[in-house]
Amino acid sequence: MLMQTILLSTTDVPRFYLTTAIDYANGDPHLGHALEKIGADVIARYHRLAGFDVHLLMGMDEHGQKVQQTAAALGVTPLAFADEIATRFQAMWARLNVQYDQFIRTTDTHHKVGVQALIRRIAERNPDDFYERSYRGLYCVGCEAFKQDADIVDGRCLLHPTRTLEEVEERNWFFRLSKYQPFLQALLASNPSYIEPESRRNEILGLLAQGLEDVSASRSRLDWAVPFPLPLSSGERQGTYVWFDALPNYLTATGFPEAGFETRWPADVHIIGKDITRFHAVIWPAMLEAAGLPLPKQVWAHGFVQLGGERFSKSAGVKLDLGEAIDRYGVDAFRYVLLREVPFDADGNFSWERFEERYTSDLANAFGNLASRATAMVEKYCDAIVPAAVQPAAESGDALDITAYHAALDGKHGWLLHDGLSAVARMTARANEYTQATAPWQLAKDAGKRADLEQCLASLIRRLARQAVLLSPFMPDKAEALWTQLGAPGKACEQRFAALDRLDVTGWRVAKGEGLFPRPLPPKP
Repeated sequence: MLMQTILLSTTDVPRFYLTTAIDYANGDPHLGHALEKIGADVIARYHRLAGFDVHLLMGMDEHGQKVQQTAAALGVTPLAFADEIATRFQAMWARLNVQYDQFIRTTDTHHKVGVQALIRRIAERNPDDFYERSYRGLYCVGCEAFKQDADIVDGRCLLHPTRTLEEVEERNWFFRLSKYQPFLQALLASNPSYIEPESRRNEILGLLAQGLEDVSASRSRLDWAVPFPLPLSSGERQGTYVWFDALPNYLTATGFPEAGFETRWPADVHIIGKDITRFHAVIWPAMLEAAGLPLPKQVWAHGFVQLGGERFSKSAGVKLDLGEAIDRYGVDAFRYVLLREVPFDADGNFSWERFEERYTSDLANAFGNLASRATAMVEKYCDAIVPAAVQPAAESGDALDITAYHAALDGKHGWLLHDGLSAVARMTARANEYTQATAPWQLAKDAGKRADLEQCLASLIRRLARQAVLLSPFMPDKAEALWTQLGAPGKACEQRFAALDRLDVTGWRVAKGEGLFPRPLPPKP
């Protein structure tokens, strides 16, 4: 029986709504951006294979003082500058084969309406949550945030050490964040998985233990912003503080405040970088609680990609050309190596040396070579038609690795994408060991061992077909190329995990094509 896609009625299909951080409109996308977006794309593609109705949201954070200052320095309007940056980011996500379902920009009209509606809703439900206050503090334009003493070293922001902190004094609207400290502590006590991984949750618990301070919700003299809907007692109109504008994008993207937004909200998971955890795990749930709206089910904070132990940073001059990294061996190889090398729950290093080593060992020598040998032998010994044969006992070992693969990607134990790839790599290694142990090229010389030969070759094609499906979230184009070479029906991305154990490759017509992952050329002397 051929592997079939499981069709469900729309009422039976479970929904899965995930988001990434919206990227600030300042400069070009870098490796850190790529890690987050590719990771979210993998999670989205995995859930489609699991039978979910998936919605992946990405976008751009386009308001704020930094955008306004940069645009002025370039002699263009903030919107024209943001348009150009958004175009470059979207072009990169297309190049990386990141298939988002929606791209929101905070300059979109419906987003502005939603932000103002959320603020009004908080004010109506909890009239004392917004109050006026004069404030003096050190402001980091890079973070678009006031910094506390713990965030400052030698007078500089920890995250933007090349920027000079600005001393700001003004009268703003403040949000009574301190009121929600008991709520947040109870949330993390009753739902430990709300913020993961554990290291990030511990950071938030430590922050709460120190006590929360109220936060600015508006800024004076900020024209490039969503107008804050409440005037000060003096009549002054201010701009919405950038985080009160940016965080609601996850909600406004669902259509809020229009009827029907509840069909998608709340989000199942926010995928973000660890540097903005406090905004997503403290301010955002407090805002939603104040508004009487459901909280997202989880916030997952991945680590940083480092180059030689240093965090990628435009301002600090630590950067790597993303286009060059993609061009080295192609998009799918880049996606694979990045997520194999950098754990999705911690910091990780990127280097050309490890890139070369991982490409050669995992993709060229192991996976690519297995595909090339197996299809070539079916062509040579079976006239390209996969024979019918009983599954060998040696193949049953894949079951444990398939279980490990799902455990790494279904979210029940976190989003450990690197562990998912490790599980598939073990399956590839086992298939290569099986090939060497059975030596089908030797079996082909003995007509009396024809059944053993057919069993071996059918097993190899079946294993490759499984791996094509499991790897399709990570390497969508190469997975489809292999699926085609195997003569499989439909597309790899259209399969369903629930049918994977019933996979029958009998009768498939293989067609050995170009090598999936050519071995790299030796370095020039």
